[in-house]
Amino acid sequence: MRTLENFVLRLEPQHQSHAAEMFVVLSDPAIYAFENDPPPSVEFLQMRFARLESAISPDGQEHWLNWVIRLPSSELIGYVQATVSVPGQAAAIAYILHSRYWGRGLASAAVVLMIDELVERYGVTRLNAILKSMNDRSRRLLERMGFVLETGSDNADEPCVADEMRMNRVARI
Repeated sequence: MRTLENFVLRLEPQHQSHAAEMFVVLSDPAIYAFENDPPPSVEFLQMRFARLESAISPDGQEHWLNWVIRLPSSELIGYVQATVSVPGQAAAIAYILHSRYWGRGLASAAVVLMIDELVERYGVTRLNAILKSMNDRSRRLLERMGFVLETGSDNADEPCVADEMRMNRVARI
């Protein structure tokens, strides 16, 4: 993995050393209106991040790509991540930003930067995202980026639970 940059932010490969900063970001209660639970401790995040540093699943069938999002001021504001199937045709993406940065176009900028890397370096041709059905903000962000709601006829690699939906798009639009 490599560091990615555009005119508004930098994506740094996530490392165990990011755990303390990310714990602050992930302690934002607004995030959990549509997500599960915050991490219980910095130590928990350190262990999780250490496991993910390999960037590949134990069976070698997936690339686990995780970047933290940093502003030019050096403030860490969230993360983007992708699980890429090997040989790289499909990727499931996710993102979280501290609520203080919502509505500024930063999530879009980070996701676009990540998608460009997924296409260019990993050969991704299809993207999907699973989100809570009630998360209108995230749905609108994905729609602006060309994602469409999956219909019942689509072949899903990963099932959604009752309160979730899947959105898809081809990697290059």
